[in-house]
Amino acid sequence: MELTYKLQELDVAVNYILSNTKSKTLLFYGEMGAGKTTLIKELVKALGVRDVASSPTFSLVNHYESEEGSVFHFDFYRIEDDTEALDIGIEDYLDSDGWNLIEWPEKVERLLGENTQKLRLEVESENTRKLKFC
Repeated sequence: MELTYKLQELDVAVNYILSNTKSKTLLFYGEMGAGKTTLIKELVKALGVRDVASSPTFSLVNHYESEEGSVFHFDFYRIEDDTEALDIGIEDYLDSDGWNLIEWPEKVERLLGENTQKLRLEVESENTRKLKFC
């Protein structure tokens, strides 16, 4: 499954993800600048979070609450090995009933288990992205 969307149509991409995902643990793959953080910010909003989402690049994880429950946004770009993810308690997050939105999941793949949804973002043009369910 794939969807091509314009950056002004992030809501279309978010609805597509929420309508088609098989898991609440979403793994976002894509090169730097593909729009992972931008898409996740919109997804966090759609999940009912009232706070403005920001990238957890240095803190590794941001925790948000909504009426639907907890939403965790991870960014593992800067970690050296998966020990750092274990140190922040990734296993507890993954075992929770919350949404887990993970950027750079390739850094921690062996910790993630089977109940995940892989999503790949590709740059089509300056304002167009392709989203693929893997």
